[in-house]
Amino acid sequence: MTSNAFVQVAMYFVAVVGLGLPLGLYMARVFTGQATIAQTLLGPVEKLIYRGAGIQPDEEMPWTRYAGAVLVYSMISVFVVYALQRLQAGLPFNPVGLGAVAPELSWSTATSFATNTNWQAYGGETTMSYLTQTLGLTVQNFVSAAAGIAVLIALIRGFTGRSVASIGSFWVDLTRATLYVLLPLSLVLSLALVQQGVVQTWGPALEAQLLEPSKVTVDGVEKVVATQAIAVGPAASQVAIKQLGTNGGGFFNANSAHPLENPTPLSNFLEMLAILLIPTALCFTFGALVKDQRQGWAVLSAMFVVILPLLALCVFAEQGGNPLLTPLGADQAVSALQAGGNMEGKEVRFGIVNSALWATVTTAASNGSVNAMHDSFTPLGGLVPMWLMQLGEIIFGGVGSGLYGMLMFAIVAVFIAGLMVGRTPEYLGKKIEAYEMKMAAIVILVPAAAVLIGTAIACATPAGTATLNNPGAHGFSEILYAYSSAGNNNGSAFAGLGAAGVFYCVSQGYCMLFARFWVMIPVLAIAGNLAAKRQVPPGVGTLSTHTPLFVAFLVGTIMLVGALTFLPALALGPIVEHLQLFAAR
Repeated sequence: MTSNAFVQVAMYFVAVVGLGLPLGLYMARVFTGQATIAQTLLGPVEKLIYRGAGIQPDEEMPWTRYAGAVLVYSMISVFVVYALQRLQAGLPFNPVGLGAVAPELSWSTATSFATNTNWQAYGGETTMSYLTQTLGLTVQNFVSAAAGIAVLIALIRGFTGRSVASIGSFWVDLTRATLYVLLPLSLVLSLALVQQGVVQTWGPALEAQLLEPSKVTVDGVEKVVATQAIAVGPAASQVAIKQLGTNGGGFFNANSAHPLENPTPLSNFLEMLAILLIPTALCFTFGALVKDQRQGWAVLSAMFVVILPLLALCVFAEQGGNPLLTPLGADQAVSALQAGGNMEGKEVRFGIVNSALWATVTTAASNGSVNAMHDSFTPLGGLVPMWLMQLGEIIFGGVGSGLYGMLMFAIVAVFIAGLMVGRTPEYLGKKIEAYEMKMAAIVILVPAAAVLIGTAIACATPAGTATLNNPGAHGFSEILYAYSSAGNNNGSAFAGLGAAGVFYCVSQGYCMLFARFWVMIPVLAIAGNLAAKRQVPPGVGTLSTHTPLFVAFLVGTIMLVGALTFLPALALGPIVEHLQLFAAR
């Protein structure tokens, strides 16, 4: 990495942590009802929402009822988004006159946005009306992210509760996460993006005069084309929450590589900043709520220990370029006139470092948006985002979901440490016993099973390989990446795989639902079980969970599980492709 690359990466992470700390402390006050200024301004709106929805703000739910509320709300969301797509041809705010979305694609998209995955097997500007994009997809960007935050807050209450039978109210947590956190941040970011040139309009597509008219033949008749339709729409409002909520679904087909969705280096920086902002802030929220900020720093440190070497590998691989092009006379060296390296599939206005940084950040954070095409990365460059997803989207991860996934690994880590010294393990003053370990094992194993089983079925069936556009190791990587993305609720893709057919839409839809809710439910079960336990004072044999030793132990647990689970599959895909690439020189 060059000195310029170091400066760019350092500025980014300093901004993420610097802004994440005050935001995290603010969110801790929001969920304990102590954000006095915000509640003075927005409290009447919150009360109006409770009154209109029949919510009791002081209601307390056991974990089973909390989980039931999450499931019911999410299933209703799936139905509403599905219906909007199927009926959009007859609904308003459809200036281009787009027809109904196919049933299988409607199913995939509805499950995708309700699970905070935002897998898109369609081009947004050519498939979804303005109404579907805003009322359906943008709304889900808010509430699916808020649901992840709510489950995390419930888990933290499990650690802080003392012999109680409840973990709070899902409806209150959902409302506060949306009203006090996501909406204000999205408003500020969307205005900044509009200022940078991201479009925000309800008007129809624009018509531009071509500098060089071209001739085309349609039904045997030659015509001269002198104009081009440029798709526009209410993009800035969706882009803001797609990044802040770690959703990732683009308004346009090219996502954040599109010049009307991400036009400038500053908009690129702001959108990348938004991806990690709330996941980072929630680490500080965690520390504040358990009344030990060292716990939040320990978890955040473990995330940085994993992401920084992988980011360096991705930048190094992409900056190194393609060795097969060098004998052909291609100049891939960095100079004042060019970025050098592997620029295939990347925007010149962003270059190698910002493309690799975005790819690493978006897959670490369960975001899935892209400013470069991951399918065009080098084998090792593409391995980095793939493996970050396969670790379970816990290295920052989705808003809420990333941190509660990381805390499951922390539970496993302290359990293993307890076995080493022959003592019942404890974490944050709660004994970790067989029940917690069973639930944590489900959280860790379910996404891995969804990825590997889905990949195996796709590789073994004609329907799974029919839309594969690349043979050999890279084709296998495309399938593995697709199910790694769906099975960990990320949403990015190796775009060489055609995933709009019935097989991938249906199978990935179930994969996304399974991976989202069979992780959430065990997490809430742990929250309920921990809340019912009494606090245990630390003793001589208690493992300190805020020290560098614990950070190393936590990182080792994560890497060991990830390596054992996915190394064989990675060896068949990007690793063997890398060896083939350099062996062919």
